[in-house]
Amino acid sequence: MVTVWINHEILNFIPIEKVVFYYNKCSFMGKFTLIIYLHGFDSTSPGNHEKVLQLQFIDEDVRFINYSTLHPKHDMQHLLKEVSKVIAQSNDPAPLICGVGLGAYWAERIGFLCGIKQVMFNPNLHPEKTMMDRIDRPEEYEDIATKCVEQFRTKNRDDCLVILSTYDEVHDNSSSAQELESYYSIIWDDNQTHKFKKISHHLQSIKLFKEQ
Repeated sequence: MVTVWINHEILNFIPIEKVVFYYNKCSFMGKFTLIIYLHGFDSTSPGNHEKVLQLQFIDEDVRFINYSTLHPKHDMQHLLKEVSKVIAQSNDPAPLICGVGLGAYWAERIGFLCGIKQVMFNPNLHPEKTMMDRIDRPEEYEDIATKCVEQFRTKNRDDCLVILSTYDEVHDNSSSAQELESYYSIIWDDNQTHKFKKISHHLQSIKLFKEQ
């Protein structure tokens, strides 16, 4: 028997015939592949579901993992637990985690700790500064940074793909590029804004990165 794990929120956006097709496909193949998607600070944005559906062109099994965005220490524990759980449920030898903005911040760290590749879209690299007027205790991000593996990006080298908008209206991506270019490959996009509504132009690059 094959169990298909589909987030109930995502199910509302997927036609039932596609779910049935996916079940039959997995039953035939006997194998799951896995992409994990983490939303940004705006967890209710319709764009999150649109990106999940776009990612399904690469991989039918895309897991949308929700988190509070308001309590960093709790979010880290929650994400580690949930990501570890979905990895254990899958037999994909090369799962991938990706995120946008704040979700990209978590994707890099949680992916590193779980030993899987990551893709970051317009990452919020310093939420301890950018979230000061949005959450009660942004300093928790500083505490998380001090407890992270020392020089983790050196150990994570080439295991993360970074996709940056040239015209990001929220963050200075030239600064992000300078911080990350020694460790990861960077792709520039001249069309998308910060929320990166349309990722379809980069699906092939993500697929190749996942499989290499």
